[in-house]
Amino acid sequence: MNQKLEPLFTPWNIGNVEIKNRIVLTSMGGTDLFGWMEKNHFDKAGADFILEVAKNNAGLVLPGCQPVYNPMFGQWLHKNKKMYRDLAEWMPKFHETGAKLFVQLTAGFGRSFTVSPMMETLYTNPVLRVLSKPVMDLDKITASASPSPNRWSDKIPSRALTVEEIHEFVHAFGETARLLKEAGVDGVEVHAVHEGYLLDQFTLDYVNKRDDEYGGSFENKYRFAVEIVRQIKKTCGKDFPVSLRYSVISKTKDFRKGALPGEDYKEVGRDFEESKRAAKYLQDAGYDMLNCDNGTYDAWYWAHPPIYMPENCNLEDVKNLKQYVDIPVVCAGRMDPEVAAESIAKGEIDGAGFARRFLADTQWVTKLMNDKEEDIRPCILCHSGCFNMCHYKGVPNDQELSDSLHLARCAVNAETMQKEKHYIEKTSSPKKVIIIGGGIGGMETARVLKLRGHEPVIYEKTDRLGGTFIAASAESYKGKLRELLAWYIRKMEEMEIEIHFNAEVKDLSSFGNSPIVVATGSTARVLRNVPGHEKMIEACEFLTGKEVGETVAVIGGGLTGSEIAYELALLGKKPIIVEMKDDLVSQKGVCLANSSYLREWFELHKIPVYLETSLKEVTDNGIVCVKEGKEIEISCDSIISSAGYIPAPIVDAKNKPSNVELVGDCNGIGNLRTVIWRAYEVAMNI
Repeated sequence: MNQKLEPLFTPWNIGNVEIKNRIVLTSMGGTDLFGWMEKNHFDKAGADFILEVAKNNAGLVLPGCQPVYNPMFGQWLHKNKKMYRDLAEWMPKFHETGAKLFVQLTAGFGRSFTVSPMMETLYTNPVLRVLSKPVMDLDKITASASPSPNRWSDKIPSRALTVEEIHEFVHAFGETARLLKEAGVDGVEVHAVHEGYLLDQFTLDYVNKRDDEYGGSFENKYRFAVEIVRQIKKTCGKDFPVSLRYSVISKTKDFRKGALPGEDYKEVGRDFEESKRAAKYLQDAGYDMLNCDNGTYDAWYWAHPPIYMPENCNLEDVKNLKQYVDIPVVCAGRMDPEVAAESIAKGEIDGAGFARRFLADTQWVTKLMNDKEEDIRPCILCHSGCFNMCHYKGVPNDQELSDSLHLARCAVNAETMQKEKHYIEKTSSPKKVIIIGGGIGGMETARVLKLRGHEPVIYEKTDRLGGTFIAASAESYKGKLRELLAWYIRKMEEMEIEIHFNAEVKDLSSFGNSPIVVATGSTARVLRNVPGHEKMIEACEFLTGKEVGETVAVIGGGLTGSEIAYELALLGKKPIIVEMKDDLVSQKGVCLANSSYLREWFELHKIPVYLETSLKEVTDNGIVCVKEGKEIEISCDSIISSAGYIPAPIVDAKNKPSNVELVGDCNGIGNLRTVIWRAYEVAMNI
């Protein structure tokens, strides 16, 4: 093992509980032991994932957060005793791994509860509101410290939680913790004075306007969190460890408005001066550990860092906080293992929190220990499988219901939390399978086919593997995507996949009745109705090296266009974004943590953005656009077209032969998740 990593693999204590190493799996919705957004039960899929992580050398494992009051069906978590008996039967198997288990308990979401269009309909229709109450009581589950706007929707405002309801929650934490202790769990984590969830909303001045014992003074704001830990200690004993998920700084400017890294702003939530006092106060109340990052749902990119956020983005604030407490402190948020190990060695933090890495590769810690870092399938921080809660102007969470109910899946690993659907089954009749196209879709198909015992053969029309992912991973900040591409290419080499380069296939007849997978991708949409369109540079041309001038108009403000504009600005260019819709990144599947960063970054850096604006003409000196019926002339040196893509299969998709399957963008324009999952499923079925 790399000597620099050794501090990660030293033991430490939380209270009287010894943890074998410093690697912490932090909670993610969807990896729950008692189910997620469904009736409470011992969840086998969650337990299998947790056990796999524990077997692969995580020290402390925190399953997904468990609401002590279930938003679905209104159940108190401590009422269903059977699932605790099931948990008790499972715990010896978990403890055989040497890992420790803390179950994270949450009071809920308050104004951060993720609202969908369906929920808006249920709430705003008086009849449906009454009828849906036994299944989803939105009035209760969105209640906050004080009346306040929901993070996602103006149609479901939050009311103030009553004192009686607060006391119910405190009691429920104690009862649930007792049952977990009796089942053999090593500790609990209270969720959270963190990320703008319900308990945090009580501590934040911009949300909490109460004038009773839960508002006003410092002590009153933190009373809810203090009463919870005291109740747990009263119920379970002072030696039962209780961690607290904790945001050091809120990084928030206002409702629905975050503060970006390095931004000069006025904090409306918890600043560092309050945080160091609060951390000591919460420690003295009985908390045994602080599991830290930054942010709120209004500044979501701190707690769920997209690829645009710097690595170790929360580390400096967590290191500073540790000076003011005597209990262990864990830091999470795009943590680099070597940097984490160095900070642990210096005594600056006690543990390193990782989450999405485990979704991409449950074995990554074991591979790290065995000097097989190149074999780790990287997380690319896309959120499109694990957390694709999407939001743009006028639309609440625009996420498929199946995604809302099944979080913690992974775009780059089709098997994660889906092993009943995606699994490797050896074939009883090995076949030679022809794959046309060596992009990610073609390589994933080949990988799965080879694992099943087939003989895949790739025909790639260029001299390298990667397809459009070469361009998609080209921006300076997309190192993780380039790591994924390298991982796939290495897999092709290790598995000795037969590959024919510079071999464009136009006719499939020469392959006879062999199974054929077409993965030929897409072609760029050309705005042929725009005079001068031939003067534009296509997005992939720019990404693969075509030079542009100083001032660059980007036509299309979806994710691709916005990321290109971001890259241009990082390169010192002057981008201008032109978008027909009323918001940037106005598309499904892009998590709010990702899209809000880009929107707010453009606003902070005064990048010109023309919304509800269409391109009319490209001239020698720039572009002519139309907004609200009026023409606008915009001067620029170069124009990049990011107008989308069109599937480019080499067969008619509707009349393809029975031995032919399509994967990737030639089957329908999507994202990396749709490419990889579809490729996996096609390879399973051959």
